[in-house]
Amino acid sequence: MIALLLLPLLLPWALPPLARRTAERVRPDIALRAITGAAAALALGVVACLGALLLPLALHVPALARLAHLLQPVQAGPAVLAFGSSALAAGALAVCAIAGVRGTAAEVGRLRAAHERVAGLPEAGGMCVLDEDRPDAFALPGLRGAGRIVVTAGMLRALDPSEREALLGHERAHLAARHHLFLALAQLAGWCHPALAAVVPEVSFAAERAADEAAARACGDRRLAARAVGRAALAATPRRDGARQPTLAAGGTTGPVPARVRALLAEGPVRRVIPAALAMALLCTAAGASSLAGSIWLHRGVEIAQGEHPSDRGESTGAP
Repeated sequence: MIALLLLPLLLPWALPPLARRTAERVRPDIALRAITGAAAALALGVVACLGALLLPLALHVPALARLAHLLQPVQAGPAVLAFGSSALAAGALAVCAIAGVRGTAAEVGRLRAAHERVAGLPEAGGMCVLDEDRPDAFALPGLRGAGRIVVTAGMLRALDPSEREALLGHERAHLAARHHLFLALAQLAGWCHPALAAVVPEVSFAAERAADEAAARACGDRRLAARAVGRAALAATPRRDGARQPTLAAGGTTGPVPARVRALLAEGPVRRVIPAALAMALLCTAAGASSLAGSIWLHRGVEIAQGEHPSDRGESTGAP
């Protein structure tokens, strides 16, 4: 049983290389959904298995044992392995919870700060312009409603009119496709397991590539879209106050820009589904099956401890 519950904690380490190949070779919008879905599924499996591994130790607490109506201790395998795994699971769950709370608080704070920067600015077509010389542009999701495109005066001056329209099309695509939701799911998964944290950049890259392709379709010129992305990235500079951009505020200069430009200069987006994408589906299936089997085994152990399976304690099922 313990081995079945430990397997889903190891499988996420196989996802980063698979996600990297998928982001590079599969159509961006499909890659974005596949990678995010796999990361979320594996994160759910990790949390479920950690919770299940915690049960043998938790049910040795007298108050919890009485609450579960246990007549004898739960037998979950060798005591050293069962209790050691339970103790490690408790620590891992605490780390996940702390990382999630701190990360969420920090991201909410950054989003609030970004909204305060644009509060009161006039808006036209869902876009507002910051009077700053530093070139920057990003899609700011709304805290209570629709998001908006934020662009600085410096970025508008750095691009010619056709490049500006291509860059704004990129940002519109982020908001229209709700890419911030995919980024949020990936970030949550990353707080659950270190291997899943390595997948967050691949989700970000896939989101940027999807927005690049949408911008190229909107302006009808892939080379123009590539030039706009490249010039915007060259012009962009870090903020002088050192403040971080919100992770959920996707921008046109985010991610490995040279790879994005090369993809735009290619004939068109890759549309095939490669074995790596299928491998991700098998990975999630294996993690789910292992988690389910381990949970069923653990549930049976609890029922035996409650006296609901007398045959498992050596008693005759035919006795009156």
